[in-house]
Amino acid sequence: MLKHLKSLPLTLLLLTTVGATAQSVTSKSESSQNDVALATTEKVVFLDHDVVTYSTPVKEKIKGGPNKPADNPKKKKKKIVIVDEPTPADYIADAEESYLARQIVNNALEFQGTPYRGGGTTTAGMDCSGMVYATFQIFDITLPRSSASMAAGSGTEVKLENVKPGDLLFFDNNRRHRGINHVGMVTEVTAEGEVKFIHSSSSRGVIVSSMNEPYNSRTFIQAKRVIED
Repeated sequence: MLKHLKSLPLTLLLLTTVGATAQSVTSKSESSQNDVALATTEKVVFLDHDVVTYSTPVKEKIKGGPNKPADNPKKKKKKIVIVDEPTPADYIADAEESYLARQIVNNALEFQGTPYRGGGTTTAGMDCSGMVYATFQIFDITLPRSSASMAAGSGTEVKLENVKPGDLLFFDNNRRHRGINHVGMVTEVTAEGEVKFIHSSSSRGVIVSSMNEPYNSRTFIQAKRVIED
């Protein structure tokens, strides 16, 4: 009988499944090349140990749909934006800190990670005085362009132990050319008295450092306050 059944057409064979046991098996596999999953439903019919199968592939929708926006190949250029927050109606300025000075510091911190470039004043690259100059320029405050000129013609001198955020720190860190040749801006004075400042290092670009570091304390010359209370 099995011999005769095998010779029957598939359509007729499926119609003669009286008394036979039917089982459905569903399997799913994912394609690693195009992320399209194919679901295959197999109908298995047992006829006295003879098995007849057929399958129908069904495409599933790609996650995100056909209208999923493509990534923009053009990288947006970084823009300098003044970081300023509205002053609350009940705001009371800290007696130890100028509000304008704090906003200047906030903008200087936005330059962190900018590479060093001699004579530079933009996010493409900047030197120490270029970073300070560009930050104050955002607030329409024009300082001399070099660190030595800033020290000679800007603000009033203050002792290191009395500095506040926004004050400028001047250094002599060039053995070949004695005198002020580096400048940074105070960003924070901790409760323990540690003075932190932002500056553009020739080896690491714009970073925040501490006056507790031996090199900085050894090369420090003076501090000056440009923003008065």
